[in-house]
Amino acid sequence: MFWVPLLLVTWAAAAVSCARLCLAAVRAAEPAGLPAPDRDRDRDRELSLYETAFLAGGPQRVADLALVSMHRRRRLWLARTGWATVVDADPRGADEVERSVLGAIGPEGQSRTAVVRDRTSVADPVRALADRLVAAGLAVPETARASVMAAVRGVRRSTVLTVALAASAALLLPEGHAPDARAMTWFALPLVLTLGCLVIARVEVHPYTRWASPAGQSLLTRVSRRDPLTAVAIGGVHALDDPALRAALVPGQRRGR
Repeated sequence: MFWVPLLLVTWAAAAVSCARLCLAAVRAAEPAGLPAPDRDRDRDRELSLYETAFLAGGPQRVADLALVSMHRRRRLWLARTGWATVVDADPRGADEVERSVLGAIGPEGQSRTAVVRDRTSVADPVRALADRLVAAGLAVPETARASVMAAVRGVRRSTVLTVALAASAALLLPEGHAPDARAMTWFALPLVLTLGCLVIARVEVHPYTRWASPAGQSLLTRVSRRDPLTAVAIGGVHALDDPALRAALVPGQRRGR
């Protein structure tokens, strides 16, 4: 009966991980921020480019959008070598995010593009944008996203643990202490629980692992991609129609072009 403790471990791991995922999903779905009438008003409006970028790809997408916009207006030069250079004789950002880009580049007027992107994505204007979208119910709070994703990983680990312990019980325990065919079905129950939880999470919880909440995703579906900058906001730098600019922002494409 040495297999019984192994079975208890699988049951405990499955129960705890699934319960944790359910709690994380419930907390992520709880409305927060603005009162309901204000949230409803915000959910029935057009998104700005930066709002679209954040809901589609998070802070990094906002930084990419600002870099592409400034490059197209000849305020910056984004080189294939991975450097961002200020080319405007009188550099002034059109908004707070662009001013954060210039501040990230620094007074020397040149910096690594990846460094500029990272600094801009954590700057105060992007944080303020995130807070506004979360308060409006259009974006998922970072803490909720992290909690849900960690809970999903926990259920996956429990699934692997169940399979590993079942295999160990069947193959490694000495004869007389290993489970028979009927006993092995008890190991199948926690496996069914975790796999079923993952399937349900794929439908019900997956929206809360994205940047946009279900309400934000609904607004994203109304955004047209006809404008090149809007296409970047929704699809990222891979949506760029300029190979040179795409190579400047996608490290893996700098070589061989």
